[in-house]
Amino acid sequence: MQSLGGESVYDGRLVDVRIERFRHADGEVVTREIVRHRGAVAIVAHDREVVWLVRQPREAVGEDLLEIPAGRLDVDGESPEDAARRELAEEIGRGARTWKPILSYYSSPGFTDERVHLFHATDLHEQSAWSEENERIEVVPWRLSELAAAIDECRDAKTLIGLLWLARRLDGAVE
Repeated sequence: MQSLGGESVYDGRLVDVRIERFRHADGEVVTREIVRHRGAVAIVAHDREVVWLVRQPREAVGEDLLEIPAGRLDVDGESPEDAARRELAEEIGRGARTWKPILSYYSSPGFTDERVHLFHATDLHEQSAWSEENERIEVVPWRLSELAAAIDECRDAKTLIGLLWLARRLDGAVE
């Protein structure tokens, strides 16, 4: 398909909402509302006993959600892994000596270009970082032996992807 351009109808701190036009291979021209987003990172961080989660209010859905640590790619020039390292320290006060990318995926490609980079962090240690965000985060160290209960409680897509990946890995199905 070919982009024919468009216009911004809202330019906010988190997203840019645009009306854009595209020409498909068959010649049809379509107009779409698209939410442009810089992207995000999420981290499956665990040691031998616990996976580190957070619980925080999500005003958009009116609920407190159980989630893996995560955040926006909002620092110019910062790589996804560096953003993940920063977010882990900011949200749960931990660093990790071992980092591995798990996968990158589009959160909801029907209307946004947000891409989430998911990382696996192990060999954890205490590390803090200062954040300008006014986040209401409760750190939740969840026992790995109770991972299925965390999955059952979860309503957040990135967290479900991360925790299901971890459960599969811990069961020995995937290395």
